[in-house]
Amino acid sequence: MQTTRRQFIQQLGLAGISLGLSAALPLDSWSKSAVRLPRSTPEAQGVASANINAFLDAIAQSKHEFHSMILVRHGQVVAEGWWAPYRAELKHTMYSMSKSFTSTAVGFAVNEGKLKTSDRVISFYPEYAPATVSDYLAKMTVKDLLTMSVGHGVDPTGQSIRDEANWIKTFLAFPIQNDPGSTFLYNSMATYMCSAIVQKVTGQKIIDYLRPRLFEPLGIEGADWEEDMLGINTGGWGLRVRTEDMAKFGQLYLQKGKWNGKQIIPAAWVEEATTFKIQQPSPAKPTRPNEKNDWLQGYCYQFWRCQHNAYRGDGAYGQYTIVMPDQDAVLAITSETPDMQGILDLVWEHLLPAMKPQALPANAASVNALKQRMAALALLPPKGNVKPSEAVKVSGKAFAIEANSMNVQQISLAYREGGTYQFMLKDAAGEHKVEVGLEKWVFGQTDLPRPNLVASQKIKTEKIAKIAASGTWKDPKTFEITLRYYESPHRNYVICQFDGDALTVSFDNSINRMSGAKDKRPVLQGKALA
Repeated sequence: MQTTRRQFIQQLGLAGISLGLSAALPLDSWSKSAVRLPRSTPEAQGVASANINAFLDAIAQSKHEFHSMILVRHGQVVAEGWWAPYRAELKHTMYSMSKSFTSTAVGFAVNEGKLKTSDRVISFYPEYAPATVSDYLAKMTVKDLLTMSVGHGVDPTGQSIRDEANWIKTFLAFPIQNDPGSTFLYNSMATYMCSAIVQKVTGQKIIDYLRPRLFEPLGIEGADWEEDMLGINTGGWGLRVRTEDMAKFGQLYLQKGKWNGKQIIPAAWVEEATTFKIQQPSPAKPTRPNEKNDWLQGYCYQFWRCQHNAYRGDGAYGQYTIVMPDQDAVLAITSETPDMQGILDLVWEHLLPAMKPQALPANAASVNALKQRMAALALLPPKGNVKPSEAVKVSGKAFAIEANSMNVQQISLAYREGGTYQFMLKDAAGEHKVEVGLEKWVFGQTDLPRPNLVASQKIKTEKIAKIAASGTWKDPKTFEITLRYYESPHRNYVICQFDGDALTVSFDNSINRMSGAKDKRPVLQGKALA
């Protein structure tokens, strides 16, 4: 559900938010210091405000949960918005949108003469080669990695390889069934190998290698990137940047690698990296004509071709940087959706026809209405049908949890002044406490495991995550907690069902709920302590 930012701020006030995050990171802290793209009005850049409003209407009526969007036309931001609690100064998990940044790192290394796309992959890590090097492995090149055509019969990026200590060795040992360069198969470990190779030839993690070459010229601050146990950035996922950073990255590519009059990336590499390289196979049971499928327009160097002569970097659940050369436009989106094609459909339906060849007549009323609407975007905390006074009184009770695979020992839920609850989970590592607003968001942080599409014990990542937490009584005995990890696309749910001195706790997350999958984590049972 959506609410206005005014209502959202009122909710924050009622919740008495002063829990560290909001105090340490005010809403305008980033905007005062960072390098920003110039701003303009839609009509001045030939974009119809009414179409942007129609796009927002379509989002509100869809199953897509948007977190942010920035539309850039002729190098000027003409529309921008964040659905609170997401905010302009916050980073967001990119998932596979990270791949386009990894491709860019390869481009810099090629330009500096440190490698060639024709170099054999095995030549960089002979120490990790299998005892028998197949002909296919021997001929695999960096270009094959970039184009997702290494020849694997199945994607090796499953949990088995991610749980290995040495991903390079495991990748090189993985069976190759097709001639490299001949067949497209989406393969995030191929992108990881690009990251590993750049690190091998430069002596730097790609996040450090990119910093003076890309991040600093574009004014991208505070980027972070997950890494494996060898200290190599994951490459195919794991990067976190801000929405405007995504837009600036897209604008750099739109400008053929030039930024503020300086050639940051060679124009020849931009052309090489974003033009058709290999065709993806058609699905066995297509749901739409191939020409209307944005996953069948061809693959480049870690970029996808799109309809309408556009191209994009994209990440799972709807993280997009869409570059539209014919319209001289860039669109950056963060979101959580089960239907990534559906978001692109809305872009082609509403925003593409909004962009005209020339400036449009000024429309101050429409522009002001759009600005107010985009400033008011927000996501509403879940609400139930039971008033707290009607709910079972469990405050202060501690419940001992039966032996379980999660090693949870104790759980409690305590009501606090100001309309909040403190949820406490004790496990082998100690107590984990979360302040939960009653049908309102409370900002905080937690070290409880977060939902992640590519989680692994072999990935180094931050242990503490920022959250907005809210709870509601679904019925007099059931309290559901929503933990919104607002630097990622996802949410966790904790469902506590009280029955006298008995407690049942189940867990879920937005990934499961979108897919309809049943959560594999156990349901916990507990009894009240005397």
